[in-house]
Amino acid sequence: MPVSKARQILGKEFIIGGTANTIDDVRRLSAEGADYIGCGPFRFTTTKRNLSPILGMEGYTDIVSHMKAEGINLPIVAIGGITKEDISALIQTGITGIAISGSILRAENPIEEMKEIIKKITLWKN
Repeated sequence: MPVSKARQILGKEFIIGGTANTIDDVRRLSAEGADYIGCGPFRFTTTKRNLSPILGMEGYTDIVSHMKAEGINLPIVAIGGITKEDISALIQTGITGIAISGSILRAENPIEEMKEIIKKITLWKN
């Protein structure tokens, strides 16, 4: 459902996000009233079907740069094929957050994997 339609139904009280792969997607979602953007995929992932083109670090850097230049101040969350090893470099692109699922679900010990991810994020925030 388009963000604009969801906004009509739910009003301002609900947080509504949209998915983007390009700066044009971000512009459209911003104009439609999105509260945040899930942007990706970072790399190939098996958790999504019909993947958009892979963004990589350069893609996020480019999108965030355009957002800043155009005054688009929405949180942007990197998604798609992210592992704990990617966290530090992804944060340097200027994104606001990171969504990780596949690497946790595939981990031998998902609880320990999550603890390591939280530790990396905590070190970054401090």
